[in-house]
Amino acid sequence: MLKTALKPRWILLLILAMAAAAVFVLLSRWQLDSSREVPPPAPSTTENVRPLTGVLTPLTPLYASAADQMVSVDGAFLPGTRMLVQNRLLDGDEGLWVVQALAVDTAAPAVAAEDAVIPVVLGWVAEAEDAAAVPEQQGTAAVVGRLLPPEAPVVQRNPDGQVPSLSTAELSNIWDETSYAAFIVASEVTADGTAVPFTEGMERVVVGPQPQDTPINWLNIFYAIEWVVFAGFAFFLWWRLVADDHRRTLEDAADAEEARLAAAHPAAGPDGDSAVVPSRPAAGTTADRTSTGMTSTKETGAHRD
Repeated sequence: MLKTALKPRWILLLILAMAAAAVFVLLSRWQLDSSREVPPPAPSTTENVRPLTGVLTPLTPLYASAADQMVSVDGAFLPGTRMLVQNRLLDGDEGLWVVQALAVDTAAPAVAAEDAVIPVVLGWVAEAEDAAAVPEQQGTAAVVGRLLPPEAPVVQRNPDGQVPSLSTAELSNIWDETSYAAFIVASEVTADGTAVPFTEGMERVVVGPQPQDTPINWLNIFYAIEWVVFAGFAFFLWWRLVADDHRRTLEDAADAEEARLAAAHPAAGPDGDSAVVPSRPAAGTTADRTSTGMTSTKETGAHRD
């Protein structure tokens, strides 16, 4: 077996199997690393209020390292931009979020000659009619709240002034404004130096820091195990090919030995012994004479009778 494995072609195939196995192991390591998602920032970091412009810029995605951060922003609420986000729960009751666009004072240089806006969740109402009783925010304001990533858009027919999800891309199209790829759940709103109370049918939306448990993606774990199995199969396939070649070599050697013995003993029997063919005795031999004598004796007796 070792002599067969040391043939040049099998050594070359072993090197190829090792290279393939190394690639499979690297892919397994990559899947294993991907199985652990980026943990959320610690509350000791996210609860320190930071300026929005130092955390996120317009037209850039909100990464996990910046999500859940408490931010402060100065700007002006745009009139006519109030929207209601459907299917929002508060203490088990279903209602709507009241959202309005805030034009941020300092925008990124890439945004030409205009401020970008960011959706601000001002509060929660049980019915759409309750939001109509609350006047829209007007003029300049300072907002402190939690920065959260946008939701995916949902395609469905909605009443005017309502959306099924808080998608900044959808709101940007509705408002016709350049928007941040995030929204703020307001905890404090100060307009003209006066704090805006969350009363008269609109309640404050409270969003706490994210859990610190690092989620595990079990699908990536399965893929990592699968790549390890592929690496082992590469070596198994090489061993099986070498074993088959070794078996064929043994069979060819046995056939050659059998052919050599057959050529050396052409009259050999099934057991390798020479076959003995019995011959008929020739005329005039002892057997014939004995047989003839017995016949003559019988004939003589007959005559005597």
